[in-house]
Amino acid sequence: MGKTADLTAVQKAIIDTLKREGKTQKEISERIGCSQSAVSRHLSGKSVGRKKCGKKRCTTRRGDRTLRKIVEKDRFQTLGDLRKQWTESGVETSRATVHRRVLLNQKQRQKRLTWATEKQHWTVAQWSKVLFSDESKFCMSFGNQGARVWRKTGEKEMPKCLKSSVKYPQSVMVWGAMSAAGVGPLCFIKGRVNAASYQEILEHFMLPSAEKLYGDEDFVFQHDLAPAHSAKTTGKWFTDHGITVLNWPANSPDLNPIENLWDIVKRKMFSCAVI
Repeated sequence: MGKTADLTAVQKAIIDTLKREGKTQKEISERIGCSQSAVSRHLSGKSVGRKKCGKKRCTTRRGDRTLRKIVEKDRFQTLGDLRKQWTESGVETSRATVHRRVLLNQKQRQKRLTWATEKQHWTVAQWSKVLFSDESKFCMSFGNQGARVWRKTGEKEMPKCLKSSVKYPQSVMVWGAMSAAGVGPLCFIKGRVNAASYQEILEHFMLPSAEKLYGDEDFVFQHDLAPAHSAKTTGKWFTDHGITVLNWPANSPDLNPIENLWDIVKRKMFSCAVI
């Protein structure tokens, strides 16, 4: 059962929708697969997300607004000019950061926001019609998984606190699909995925998944914007088969609930390997 911090944006939206439909907290928790206390904390507004990890953000929101104003004064400035003016305003950073702030803020973030705004009022019934898909790599050797170790200060080099690792572990690429109705068969991929091989996956694995989960009912297929997915021949394949594809913003794996399923599977594999 997941903690409140583990609830995704989609799960939270489903909780709110089911609550408006009059479902009990127990029914909601069983529906989305989390603890009843997590549902309760979310509905009461007491949910607390995970602490942010990773590299600390090198600029503030105020600094980003300053950069936006600098760009709006002259749209034809070079990155060097933008960085110089931004530095003069009190923000010391690199050309790469300037580039990310200008492009990501104005394009990708806006597309993600637009997508989320369009989908925020979707009902459970609408999301239930979506067949989510993705590829994921599974390591066959688990020595490189970065397992946690309980140790005191000064015990870093003790043999019992060390674990062997595999520099180049064997791995396998897997394609799968899931929906509110269940999961479809897995496809184990050999070699790189191009448009032709991806269409074979769609033909021999996606279509059977859709038939198993939806029968003769209509559904919406989801995949990301990988080159094989967005190829013109792949788009024609969907058109020829009369399948509607869900529009998807770039660089948004966090929006795909199948990522949670991959995580569960990998955790299960890792726990079995450790045992």
